[in-house]
Amino acid sequence: MTPTLPPFPAARPRRLRRTSALRAMVRETTLSPDDFIWPVFVMAGQDDETPVPSMPGVTRKTVDRVVAAAREAHGLGIPAICLFPYTALEDRTEDCAEAWNPDNLSNRAIRAIKDAVPEMAVMTDIALDPYNINGHDGYVEGEEIVNDRTVEALVRMALAQAEAGADILGPSDMMDGRIGAIRSALESEGHQQVTILSYAAKFASGFYGPFRDAVGASGALKGDKATYQIDPANRSEALRMVARDIAEGADMVMVKPGMPYLDICREVKDRFGLPTFAYQVSGEYAMQKAAAQNGWFDGDKTMIEGLTCFKRAGCDGILTYFAPDAARLLNG
Repeated sequence: MTPTLPPFPAARPRRLRRTSALRAMVRETTLSPDDFIWPVFVMAGQDDETPVPSMPGVTRKTVDRVVAAAREAHGLGIPAICLFPYTALEDRTEDCAEAWNPDNLSNRAIRAIKDAVPEMAVMTDIALDPYNINGHDGYVEGEEIVNDRTVEALVRMALAQAEAGADILGPSDMMDGRIGAIRSALESEGHQQVTILSYAAKFASGFYGPFRDAVGASGALKGDKATYQIDPANRSEALRMVARDIAEGADMVMVKPGMPYLDICREVKDRFGLPTFAYQVSGEYAMQKAAAQNGWFDGDKTMIEGLTCFKRAGCDGILTYFAPDAARLLNG
């Protein structure tokens, strides 16, 4: 309930805005590097990285440079890094077997980070699109992205990542029943402590384009993902999906994309109370970077403003490509 202010001039709200010290004292929402998960793209090779043209400032990195990035993140106070592989075309197949290869890029990077920076939490992505010759998050049979066969593959992928030492698994595929299946497999295989951060409310958004460039899935994708991701017009459906994933064993939940869906973030946090995250996706990042590079607004100011909005909307944390830049700014 919003308290009623006395009439002017007894109430002069601007008194509390007069100086930076006063504004800091009454600030309702705070942002710190603790709030960030940094998404990083992993590629094959040694001591190398290549720019992602549609994401200014973002590169694909070899495993050794991902380790260096993890050290940097830890030094900045960022608690977690999230891995996304750029898989070579010859490793993308109909059966997606590279997804659960113990020595694939993601699993090698998990082990390397945990060896070098054991305090850093490592999050992974669980979906078949980086390994699928068809570019989809699930198996394609005819014109259909099939559910149950895909879930079986996702379980194998999850177990391989848990064996490699992942702290947080991020199922991003939106197949029905995958959280329950993954949680059951983790329990039965001795990985009871592995956390699931479910992409519970993932919308069929147009804001994912630069990410698909970054992981090499754009050219491979045949059709769209609207048969398994949520219609952007649907609020109640998103809440049902969050409730389902919590009931199946998710420890934390995510809304994706982020800023266009702050209303969903707020409702998820208020209704369920579980740790709630948002993914500030590639398209959101690319728009802000492009506008800043063109001098249309102050890039640092809008970066911090946007990230603060996620916290104000109820998010406990944000997956953001801005993580290292924002952390440096917040650290002074």
